[in-house]
Amino acid sequence: MVMPASVDAPPEVTLRLATPDDAGRLRTLAQLDSAQVPSGPVLIAEIDGRLLAALPLEGGAPIADPFRRSAGVIQLLRMRAAQLDGGSRSSRRSVLVPRWRRRPGATASTPGGDYALGA
Repeated sequence: MVMPASVDAPPEVTLRLATPDDAGRLRTLAQLDSAQVPSGPVLIAEIDGRLLAALPLEGGAPIADPFRRSAGVIQLLRMRAAQLDGGSRSSRRSVLVPRWRRRPGATASTPGGDYALGA
């Protein structure tokens, strides 16, 4: 099947940590967004090599090119930041570690049946 010429290939999205070489591009992006240049470690999103959005990893609002759609890319940045952070302690515990609760009526002397997996 031949693809019509009007269908473009999907854009290449790159998420990565900003380096000192990105400082100028981050300044330009912040100016476009009327925002402060993020400080500390920053995760950036590039579409086909062009900087579209940035998310400070130590907290703060994302910045993005206001002339391009960026909501989906900002969501990707937030998901990647959560992966890098390892998620919050409470969410890790609820997902990875089962919660054990004392069974109603069980006592310390109930052999092998004191606890049940709880929700």
